[in-house]
Amino acid sequence: QVQLVESGGGLVPVGGSLRLGCAATGRTERSFDMGWYRQAPGKEREFVAAISWSAGSLQYADSVKGRFTISRDNARNTVLLQMNNLKLEDTAIYYCVAGLAGIGPPERLRTLEYDYWGQGTQVTVFS
Repeated sequence: QVQLVESGGGLVPVGGSLRLGCAATGRTERSFDMGWYRQAPGKEREFVAAISWSAGSLQYADSVKGRFTISRDNARNTVLLQMNNLKLEDTAIYYCVAGLAGIGPPERLRTLEYDYWGQGTQVTVFS
C-alpha cells in the first residue's frame, strides 16, 4: 500500500501563487506515475497534471497549461505542483494520485486509473 499526503493548500488572491506538495509513504520502492486531480464545488473531479516515474512525460489540462508546473523528487518520494497566476476557477480540492508506472504515449497519464489517492487539500482563490 501507498499513502499520499498533500500539503500547501490555502487562500490566495487572484493572480497569486501556491505550491502544493505530496509525500508518498509505504511501498515506495515501487515505481509510480503521479499526478493531481481537483474537484470544485458542484463539479466532477477533473485531471489537472501528471508526471511519469522518470519525469520524462508531463501532461497538463488545457485549463492550467502555462500556469501550473508539476515536478517530482524520487529520492524524497514527493511530487510538487507549482500554481501561478491563479484564477477564481482554480478553487477546488486538489488530490494527489499515484499509479504503478507504465509505458506508452504521454497522453496515457490523462486517463490512467490511479490506484492511490490522497485526502485532498483545499485551494481557494479570492478576488
